[in-house]
This record gives sequence, C-alpha cells and structure tokens, in this order.
Amino acid sequence: VFVYCSAVVAVIRLELHVSVCSCCCVFSGDLLVLTVATQETDGFRRFLRSAKHFNYTIKVLGRGETWKGGDYMSPPGGGQKVRLLKSALEDIQDENRVILLVDSYDVIFSSGPRELLKKFQQAKHRVVFSAETLIWPDRHLEDKHPHVREGKRFLGAGGFIGYAPNLKQMLSDWSGADSDSDQLFFTKLYINPEKRKSINITLDNKCRLFQNLHGALDEVVLKFEDGRVRARNVLYNTLPVIIHGNGPTKLQINYLGNYIPHLWMFETGCTLCNEGLRPLSGLQSEYPVVVIGIFIQQPTPFVSVFFERLLNLKYPKNRLRLFIYNQELHHEPHIRTFLEYHESEYQDVKLIGPEEDIDPVTSHDIDCEYFFSIDVDVVLKNEDMLRILIELNKPFIAPMMTKPGRLWTNFWGALSADGYYARSEDYMDIVKGRRMGLWNVPYVSHIFLIKADTLRTDLKDPDLFESATLDPDMAFCSKVRNKGVFMFVTNMHTFGRVLSTENYQTNHLHNDLWQIFENPVEWEERYIHENYSKVLRDGLIEMPCPDVYWFPVFTDVACKHLIEEMEHFGQWSGGRNVDKRILGGYENVPTVDIHMNQVGYDKEWQKFLLDYAAPVTEKMYPGYYTMAQFDLAFVVRYKPDEQPALRPHHDASTFTINIALNQVGIDYQGGGCRFLRYNCSVNAPRRGWALLHPGRLTHYHEGLPTIEGVRYISVSFVDP
Repeated sequence: VFVYCSAVVAVIRLELHVSVCSCCCVFSGDLLVLTVATQETDGFRRFLRSAKHFNYTIKVLGRGETWKGGDYMSPPGGGQKVRLLKSALEDIQDENRVILLVDSYDVIFSSGPRELLKKFQQAKHRVVFSAETLIWPDRHLEDKHPHVREGKRFLGAGGFIGYAPNLKQMLSDWSGADSDSDQLFFTKLYINPEKRKSINITLDNKCRLFQNLHGALDEVVLKFEDGRVRARNVLYNTLPVIIHGNGPTKLQINYLGNYIPHLWMFETGCTLCNEGLRPLSGLQSEYPVVVIGIFIQQPTPFVSVFFERLLNLKYPKNRLRLFIYNQELHHEPHIRTFLEYHESEYQDVKLIGPEEDIDPVTSHDIDCEYFFSIDVDVVLKNEDMLRILIELNKPFIAPMMTKPGRLWTNFWGALSADGYYARSEDYMDIVKGRRMGLWNVPYVSHIFLIKADTLRTDLKDPDLFESATLDPDMAFCSKVRNKGVFMFVTNMHTFGRVLSTENYQTNHLHNDLWQIFENPVEWEERYIHENYSKVLRDGLIEMPCPDVYWFPVFTDVACKHLIEEMEHFGQWSGGRNVDKRILGGYENVPTVDIHMNQVGYDKEWQKFLLDYAAPVTEKMYPGYYTMAQFDLAFVVRYKPDEQPALRPHHDASTFTINIALNQVGIDYQGGGCRFLRYNCSVNAPRRGWALLHPGRLTHYHEGLPTIEGVRYISVSFVDP
C-alpha cells in the first residue's frame, strides 16, 4: 500500500509540477522582498517600518536613479520597475527562492512572511498577482480577461509574488522603455492563455494576499482584535497581508497607516509616538535654530496677548529668529510695542509690513533647522509646545488646535471628492481625546512645524500656496501631499486653541473688550479676575456691611481698558439733573458718567452681568433668580474739581453692582461708599472687586469724597 501510494503521489507531483513543486517546503527564509525606490519619502520610510516590524528581508532597487516611470496622475508608466526587477533577478540562482515585488511609497504590511507564504502556497500557482475591480490602462482588453466565479478579474501590477525561475521567464521578453507601462505588459502576459499557463500565473481574486484600495474603498475596514489591528475585506471576509494605496487612494492608505501595523491599538495606544524621538532635555550642545513665522492677514482679536504668549515659550530665545508678516495696519502698534521691549532678546527679527509688496513664501530666511509657522489667531497655551514638536522629530507636524464650544479643529481627517473637508471615521475620537497619538492627515492649517531640509528639497517650489480653485491653505496642503510629505497632527498634549475672527470690529480703542460673545474663553482669561472661580467654589466673598457682598471679578487689564475706552470716547455727562439719555430726561441723583450703550457695550455688559454677577447674586440671595436686565449701566468719574462725591440716595434697582476700576492710594485719595442705615463704610475699595448690594429700601448710601486724583467705578442697576 505504501509503495502504491508513493507511486500515485509521484505521478501527481510529476503532472502538477508546475503548480505544486516545492510550495510545501517554502520557509520564510526563502522569501525576498524587492521594491523600487529612487528616493526616500515618508511613504517609503513607512513601508520599511512595517517590513521591519514583521522581519521581512527587503532589497531596494533603483536608489540614486532618476525616476522616469511616471505616476498615477500621469499616462501609464512603470517600465523602470520592470527593468530593475529583471536585472535583480539575474543574480538569483536559487530556484526555491520566492520573490515578492511590491511598490513602497503607498504600501504597508499588515502581517508577516509566514502568513504571506502560507496563502501563496494555498493559491497553488507559481506566480500570484494582486487583483483589481477596475481595468487599467486599456479598457479594450476587458473581454480577454478570464472570468472568475467570485472575486476580482483584473490584474494589478503593484504587487505580485512568485518563484524566481517563473519570474525570470515572465520578464524574459521585456525590452520596453522606462516610461512604458508595466501594468499593460503584465496584463498582456496574463490574458495570453499560453503565457498564463506556461508561467503559471493567477490572480489573488479575493484579496487574501494583496488589497488594492482603488475601486475597493467600501470593502475595507479596520479590524481590532486580540491586541492586533488589521485591514479586513468585508466583501470576501479576508485579511490581506499587503495593503496598497494604488491610484488616487493615497489618503486612504495614510488613514490605514495610522493604525497598521500595530501603530495604534486600544490596548496600547500609540506605539509610534515614542519612536525616533529627538530629546532636547539635558542637551549639551545648543538647541536647534528655529525661524518662527508669524502671519497676520486680517484684523484679529487679542494680538497683544498672542505676543505675550509667544514670549513665554520655553525655548532659548537666542535660538529663535522671528519673521513677522503683517498685512493689517490696525496691528502695527501691537507689533511695535512687542518689538520695542523684546526684539533684542531674539537672535534675529525680520518684519514685513502692509506697505511692502513682498511674497511671504520667498521672503523668509530658512537658514535654520526648523520653520515654525503660526497664524496670529492661534492661542499658544502650552509653553512647551515648540520643544514637544521638535522632539517628535517629524518632517512636518502640527499641534491639534480647537475652537471652544465648536466641533472645529485645525486639521481634516479626510477629504471629499472635490478636495474639501470630509469627516474621517476616527475624527471625533481624535478630537475628543479618546484616541491619542500621531495622525497622518490630509490637511492642517494655522500652525505647523517643518524641518528646513524639507522646505529646501521637497517643498522648494515658489507657488506652494497658489491654485486656481483652492484657497491658499488647501493649495499648500495639496502640494505637500503630492510631494509625498506626510502631515502629522498630534493630540497627545493640550496645545491651545484658535480664535474666531468673525465680526471682529476695529472701531474702538480696546476692541478685545467686545469679544465676550465670539471668543468667551479668551475674553474670560484676559478680563476676569484669576480668583473669580473661588467666589462660588470656595466662598471667596467678604461682607463688609450687612447684605453687602464683596468679591473679585475684573483683572487689572479689564479695569484699565474700560477706563481708557471711556476716556477715549470722552463724552462725560457733566453730572447735571437734566439728562436726555434716560427715560423722562431727568436724573434725580446725577453723576459724571458715560453709559454703556453710548459706547455700544450694552449687550456685552448684559452678557457679563449674566455670566459673572448673576451666579453670585443667586448664591448670596437664595431663591432670587435674575436675567441681569438693566436700564442703567455706566462708568462714573469722580474728581475733586468736577464731582468729588455723591449725596445719599437709593438705587433704582433690585440690586446694584459697583466695581472699582482703579486703586485707592495710588490713583486717588479718599472715596468709598457709606451705607447710612448701618453706619458702615467701604473706604478702601480694591481694584477689580465688585460690591453687590440691594438697591431699594434698605441700602440707602452715599459716595464719599474723592480728595485727590481721579476715581472710576462701574455701576449697574440690575432688575429695575
């Protein structure tokens, strides 16, 4: 029986020698991966990293050559790959050697050689090509392709695997030019029945080995399971070993490449984030020189705050060079003030003003290691930001920025067909911090760090921001992508936010005061006292007189700006009883004042009272709720030679908010408020602190004389 079976097996082996041969004896050591890469791009480095992860043996062909084989946007090419492969195969004499040829710039491995060879054996052919849904480059050849019961019919030249002798036979007839189509060459071999049989070619119809993404995007999903991440073809329920972003699917391979192989998993988070770092802490030599490009294209709120935060970056200023490109006259005073005090601290400063017709792309000096581009509407909250980005050591990287209260960030996770914003599947998880790491994305704006070498080589074209159809940022990102440069965004730290510039008016002295609606977070940080949060949380409220509550609310900057805004407006009432500004035209207890509605600040003031005064009122007077409505809110000025004091009176309000805007003993002498019923005075009001007290019936009060200087207070009669 044994002899009979052995004879049968021998006959079968002889008859099926072309199909079987030594497939059952293939080991991972018999596999050699060949790829063509004439230059090292981010995509090529990603390919090598995935290969190294699974211990593939890689041989790179064509290094140092000029690429003449075209690209996916151009007419068919790729003949250069065939020439290089044919030449490389001549040196391979081992008949059992299995050769895998794959592209590299847009390819990633998702599993190792053992699985690849096992699936190759199961194909029971000597050469296996990747398969595609779409035929290219000659649609007229469609009918000549063999029909398949299930799966993809058409050959893809971007990946194939086979035994060296069969590949040599397949390439023996090649005599084409580097610019000829490799796809067409291999297709004609495949549709030729005699060639297909003699070489023993088949296609990976169900994407068990190769997954081409072009024409198959709806088939592929990420599969997270047992501490691994793979791409799964849901149409055929297969797990391809090699993922190829062929044709116009570079964004999709970039998306998958954020996870595969094992770059981000739920169990471990980001594994790429700690690789290839450039530590700066404890650096013995000098820090790398960075040119910071600051771009001011339109009127923008809180520009002076931007420069304050720039100054606070924890990076040696003698290694920073500033390039300030300002196209807005309104902001020239902010820049001049900053440079007047701090220009000498930096290695160098170059300023281009609105009167200079100079292209910012070609005018900045890149004699540095990094270029850090920042739009002036960026809020630099993280003082370690620049150091963090440099240490991540990527050619192009941006910190994730958000807009408070809005589902907005400075990156896009995907693009629509016409190149505009589209939401990726993981966008919300990244924005909400449920997935932390480094993300290769198709678009960033407002702020990014680029290695200067990348600017000098890949991004040296002068028209980077020019396009007939796209805005400058979109045009820039499109050209960066087309150059093969990966744009990474990181959300591993809280970096800051981006301001809203809509509806920003410049017709006031301190326009930022009006930003309580558009940029409430920035407004609060600028104008609300640092200890205000302790008022409600920790009870930081004093009661200097019965039912009179005293608490911090304004910063010194808020007080200063409010005073200067009123003096800039200048139309003080004069303190007369006849007052056409109020209903009835008569003021019983007049003051020298300017009403909030005179400077167009009544809506903003009501918002301030509702957000910062009403909660204190409701805490101190339980059961009373207010919408902080008012008929009168104004800034009062007391001067010894104008109106030094105010006679006893009741306020026309349910409660009154009285905020001291300057400092007793420094800006003026005297002043204060006396509550007659209780014979209690507040003689030393603190700048930025508010007095909250009932207005009618119980709290009859007077303004005590200002004997020197000028005293300013803000008064609001709430719920008249």
